[in-house]
Amino acid sequence: MSRIGKKLINIPAGVKLKIGETLLVEGPKGKQTVPIPPGIRLEQAGAVLEVKRENDSYAALHGLTRALASNAVVGVSTGFVRELDIFGVGYRCDVKGNVASFALGYSHPIEFLLPPGVEMAVDKQTHIVLKCSDRQVLGQVAANMRALRPPDPYKNKGVRFTGEVLRKKQGKTGAGGKGGGK
Repeated sequence: MSRIGKKLINIPAGVKLKIGETLLVEGPKGKQTVPIPPGIRLEQAGAVLEVKRENDSYAALHGLTRALASNAVVGVSTGFVRELDIFGVGYRCDVKGNVASFALGYSHPIEFLLPPGVEMAVDKQTHIVLKCSDRQVLGQVAANMRALRPPDPYKNKGVRFTGEVLRKKQGKTGAGGKGGGK
């Protein structure tokens, strides 16, 4: 039995569910739909949602559907937050409306268009806070921002997630300097 699939989903106050071919979740932060694959059914009893499956051949879909439904419920009620830090001399970020402008050591600034539903705030030009009700979209946007200048293991410069541990590598060490000798 799927350990994740067996967990019950608590529905907070202010969140409405509509179960059909898809699960429609509405809350104060917006609304989301979750596909319900064949062989999986959802049952709501009061403020609890339970995900059940027909037989063991649907075990993988059981856990997946429960995780997607739980993420939708949490997203529309409280939302998700992802934070990034920018390291490097002269590296910074600025946001105007739904366009983020990055200066990451290239010869030009990088314009990044934020998808609808994603909110971005910049603290001290080097700390980025992303907020969204959809966990998948938020993670993809954060990964795309990190990919603009991935962290360099030699100089520790670049864009990385807050709390991401980066092991610094030792550079080349050589005896003899340039060229060679006879």
